[in-house]
Amino acid sequence: MLDNFKKYRIILGSNSPRRQELLKGIHINFEVIPTDADEYLPAHIQGIEAAGYLAERKADSYKDIITDHDLLITADTIVLYENRILGKPHNKQEATEMLRFLSGKTHQVVTGVCIHTINRRHIFHTVTEVRFSNLTEDEIDYYIENYKPYDKAGAYGVQEWIGFIAVEHINGSYFNVMGLPIQRLYQELKKW
Repeated sequence: MLDNFKKYRIILGSNSPRRQELLKGIHINFEVIPTDADEYLPAHIQGIEAAGYLAERKADSYKDIITDHDLLITADTIVLYENRILGKPHNKQEATEMLRFLSGKTHQVVTGVCIHTINRRHIFHTVTEVRFSNLTEDEIDYYIENYKPYDKAGAYGVQEWIGFIAVEHINGSYFNVMGLPIQRLYQELKKW
């Protein structure tokens, strides 16, 4: 479908198996080249802006890697509740606190995406609202023990057990909650 991309080597700047699965789903050939981008967030970058800022920061870490024939896609997903950013938990205690915090509430999942070539850069973000039912301590403990959600913003993966038992309602892109708003990315690539 996207024949105009045959001139590019498309690079996904992410180790996330979920992002890789979603990009494969739209039948684009790509290579995965992860980088260790610093995910430092300055105090003046808050709320929804943070996801786009971090996606662009990841793209910046490829400046010595990409060539004229490369198109780079980077992304970052954050969870927001009342403008508080819930990133990836560092340990079980943080994961437990995050899930307790989200229990019985509606939060936002924001994914920022940066499409980058040597000559052009486009950044966008997608917001999805997610409503969680009330979680018991046993449910939180079971999920953390069995799924170890330390690589996931907000300490959960919607495609995992907790998504089946806790997500009451989603307003927006389900795939955005997984980590890549693939429909929007496809539309943005068509415009490229």
